[in-house]
Amino acid sequence: MKQFFGMSQRGDLKEAVRGLTNPQLILLMSNSKQFEEHVKELEALYPQVPSIGCIGMCYDTRVAEQGVGVVAFLNGVSAAANVLEQVSVMPIKYIHRLKEDLRKVNASQSDTICIDFCSGNDACVLTTIHTALRQQNISLVGGTGDGGKVSANGKVYPDSVAYALVKNQGGKVKAYKENIYHQMGDYKFIASQTDKANYRMGALNGQSARQVYQDILHVTEQQILTQTFKNPFGKLNGDETCIISIKEVSGNALTCFRQVNDSDVLILLELGDYKQTVKETIQKICQDFPRRSAVFSINCLFRYKLFSENGYMNEYLRDMNTLGSHAGLVGYGEHYNNHFVNQSMTCVVFE
Repeated sequence: MKQFFGMSQRGDLKEAVRGLTNPQLILLMSNSKQFEEHVKELEALYPQVPSIGCIGMCYDTRVAEQGVGVVAFLNGVSAAANVLEQVSVMPIKYIHRLKEDLRKVNASQSDTICIDFCSGNDACVLTTIHTALRQQNISLVGGTGDGGKVSANGKVYPDSVAYALVKNQGGKVKAYKENIYHQMGDYKFIASQTDKANYRMGALNGQSARQVYQDILHVTEQQILTQTFKNPFGKLNGDETCIISIKEVSGNALTCFRQVNDSDVLILLELGDYKQTVKETIQKICQDFPRRSAVFSINCLFRYKLFSENGYMNEYLRDMNTLGSHAGLVGYGEHYNNHFVNQSMTCVVFE
């Protein structure tokens, strides 16, 4: 198979797709002002080609912050694209679509991946999707777009998750997740006074969540939203650590980018040697895939900001490009199988 990537910093879709012929699946990443226009235009240019889209920045060796980017798979791919609607209410209502598409592409564990773009309520969405994917052990990578809407097959949907099933006819596929954080000290917290609907936690070990965070890290209230780049919370999930970023300060509470429940056990994380971690990820991928056709990744917005502020983003993209054709989305939350994480990178590698 082959991966195509094209972008236009000025939002010209025809410029972004220049040279793209006979795609078998298209992923659209656009800006908030032109998203709906781009969805219609893409469908007119490539009618009947499965596609999903969202609002967000994209990249290969460069980043398009306000323009438009297109990733396409071709030459040896079977694909299906669709949407689960009403994700804030009952995404399970539409799960039959995913089950039918799994049959349509003849999905199997070794050569099929699910890529999703979500408008929100990610944890519930992933649990729902996993009910279908786990029956065949199909992996998933994806992320959250901006604006509360996504697209599938030329139509825009609010409150939905768009997904694409991609079967690599020329080899295997595998999903990866990269975590650049590790546990800080032996801090452990029991969350309470949580507001699940608004992703808010009021107390940690019975004390103000805001005050606990400030006291440990010796930061002012105004510094919390930048300190979370270096010190997010973490929730242990078996051998996995789900990173929980702070979104805003809400009085004595902290509002996060993913749901925290009463009695959840949290730890405090600190930033590690991210350059070394990236090198280890690349080495692992090369060991698993001596021959690589494509890598599609989702990088968290907070990672993008952290890397950019430390002058590393361009170097990071150059390093990832050593794997071959690498492109991706800057997301507001990352998906890895049935896990919704923050401040992470997830990717799929195609042999």
